[in-house]
Amino acid sequence: MFDIGWSELILIGTIALIVVGPKDLPEMFRQIGRFTAKARSMAREFSRAMEDAAKESGVNDVASDLRKATSARALGLDAVKTAATKFESWDPMRASRTTPAQNVAAAEEVRHSAAAVTAPPPAAEALKAPPVQQPARPRPQPVRRRKVDSATVQRKPVPRKPHPKKTDR
Repeated sequence: MFDIGWSELILIGTIALIVVGPKDLPEMFRQIGRFTAKARSMAREFSRAMEDAAKESGVNDVASDLRKATSARALGLDAVKTAATKFESWDPMRASRTTPAQNVAAAEEVRHSAAAVTAPPPAAEALKAPPVQQPARPRPQPVRRRKVDSATVQRKPVPRKPHPKKTDR
């Protein structure tokens, strides 16, 4: 009810023992217990009275109709939610259940069927000229690097730092 833990209860009990004294402490705790029991029973009675009034006035029927009308299933959001969970749980590495060998076999099959469809007629093959070969190019030789004197190389000037901005004070 008050969200008090054991350590807080021990602290409150110790302070009460110091303030009230050991003689009157048990009677004080009894009175506090009676008071909290009475407060809880009053709260329970109040909530029961409110529930009974709601049942008599028909508010519960209206509330249940409203819940049914605005439910996720009635609005079609249930299907959206299942699709979203399927999308989130989809793993592209696990989605492919075929082995690489099966993939290669399927690719070869598609390649052969595509070649059969797009193959030129036999007469066109006879008219084809042999492919022209490109002349061989000589391999380029690596260029030797020369050592450079540091005295002959010009250095770049060091850039100047910008002047600080003047502020009005």
